[in-house]
Parts: sequence; structure tokens; C-alpha cells
Amino acid sequence: MPANAAVFTVASLLVWFAGARLSVYADAIAERKALGRAFVGALFLGVVTSLPEIATTVTASALGNAPLAVNNLLGSVVMQFVVLAVIDLLFVRGALTFFAPKPVLLLSGVLLALQLALAAAAIAAGDLAFLGRVGLWPVLLASVYAGSVYFLYHYEGRKRWAPVDVPDESYKDRRAGSEVLPKAEQHSTRRLYLLFCANSLLVVAAGWAISSTGDALALQTGLGSGFLGATLLALATSLPEVSTTYGAVKVGAYTMGVANIFGTNALGVALLFPADIVYGEGPIIAAVGPAEIFLCALGIVLTCLFLWGMLERRNRTVLRMGVDSALVLAAWMGGVAVLYSIT
Repeated sequence: MPANAAVFTVASLLVWFAGARLSVYADAIAERKALGRAFVGALFLGVVTSLPEIATTVTASALGNAPLAVNNLLGSVVMQFVVLAVIDLLFVRGALTFFAPKPVLLLSGVLLALQLALAAAAIAAGDLAFLGRVGLWPVLLASVYAGSVYFLYHYEGRKRWAPVDVPDESYKDRRAGSEVLPKAEQHSTRRLYLLFCANSLLVVAAGWAISSTGDALALQTGLGSGFLGATLLALATSLPEVSTTYGAVKVGAYTMGVANIFGTNALGVALLFPADIVYGEGPIIAAVGPAEIFLCALGIVLTCLFLWGMLERRNRTVLRMGVDSALVLAAWMGGVAVLYSIT
């Protein structure tokens, strides 16, 4: 157990080290290529910071541990919102959702809630083999995710909704005061892509180590794969989101930071498809049950709380964070207690 715990810790630190640089490179690429920051946050950062979930989920599925694989995915969805709330508490002077007045984020949240609802319906209804060993529901979830990316790309930039009250502190002001971004912008575009890819590969390797040791720790500690996957493993694989969201908020790219979380969560639900492919004992959804349905429901609740905050857009705080972030943390703590009782 000590050896597994040591490898788990070192791999988690590597994930943090590599993830800390991703938002800087992504922001520089977005600036140079004139891409929308919500789209870059949802797709670029969303995909790359999901690499630990991809590595851990595929590994756990290949090991035949369906509860660890699925709970890692759905637990990560819940944990990302906790990350957003903690970032709001520690690094934002006001309510984070007040500083992210982009309608595309509302669409992103609605599409995420749709995916989570479909995932809950899939687990409750059970699954049948559709393409060999692959179930029908994961194919549907992957298709909905692909459609979401398409709609988000074509939606950003439209002026159908416009905020009336916007923050005084602009993105350009905070960006100009950053000490990190100018260094990244001195690199050539080719070097930016290479650095981005190198850090992504490091995240994948560390994610594989986290999954392998996490599976062993689940047996050695007696906590169970489901609970461990939804808490400790989800926390470790969420480290890139912590660092990339913090990096985005630090330079005032609030929209990119929030879009990173929503995009990561949307991809997380879609990752049930590759998990199903490598799981060798039939449809993976048929191997899980009530705990996973509860995680889907909790994910929808947390999504709706942040959507409420973005729609209301009142800069009210509780304990230095937005009211919506405070409610998210409270709901998460209650949810973990319920999850422990049913796993």
C-alpha cells in the first residue's frame, strides 16, 4: 500500500505540473489564431485536461473494473464543479459567474445537463449490445457530445443575448498585467503546439499510473472501487482542471475557465463510449447501478446551480465566493455522504 500511495502521489504531482502550463499555451494559441475563448476552453482545454480521465477510465475498463471506470468519469463531472467553486473562493474577487457573461456558457451548461440526464436514463434502463460488445447508449452519448461541440462552435459570437451589466475589470487589463503570458507569446506557433502536446503526453502517462495504483488502493483500503473512483481518483484526475482554470482566471479569461469545466464534463460523459469498447464483459452500463445514477443526478444539480448563477448575474458573495459556488460546495458535501452510504 505505501508503494502504491507513493506512485499515486507522484503521478498526481506530474498531472499538476503539466496541467499548470496548458491554459497559458491555449490562451496564446487562441489569441494568435483568433479563436473564441469559450470554444478553446471547451474543446482544447476540455479535451486535453480530460486526458487523465481518458487514461484512468480506459485502464480501469481494460482491468474489468466497471465501477471504478464509470465512477471516475461521473465523479470527475461532480468534482469539476467543486474545482470551479474553490477557484471562486480563492482567486476571484466577487462571484465568478458574474465575470463570465457569455451566452455560449448557458448553452454549454444546458447541453451538459442533457448528457447527464441521458446517462442516468441509460443506467436505469440498462443496455444491450449494439456493435459487438458495445452498447447502444454510449454511442448515443458520444453522438450528443459531437453535436454539442458543433453547436457551441457555431453559437459563439452571436449577439442574440447580450449582458447589460458587465464587470469593470476587463480581460485585456488582467492579461496585460500577467507575467506568464508574455513569455508564452514569444514562442513561435509551432513551438506552442509542441509544448502543448508534450505536456498533454505527460498528463496521459501520469493518468495511467493514477488509474493503476487507484485500482490497487481500492482493494487494499477496502473503500470500494465505486466510492474511491468518485472521490479520490476523481480528485487526482481533476488536478489539470484546477491548474488550467486557475491560470485562465488569473489572466482574466473567465469565460475560458468556465468553458473548460463545462467542456471537460461534457467529454467526460461521452467517454463512456471508449470505456465500453475496451470493457470485455459486455456493455459497461449494465455493470453499474444506483450509485452511478445518483452521481448523474448530483451532476445535474450542480450544473443547474451554476446556470442559475449565470442567469441571475448578481455579484453577491458568501464567505468570499458567489452564492452559487457556496451552494455547490454544500450540495457536494451532502452528496458525498449519500454516495458513501449507498456504495
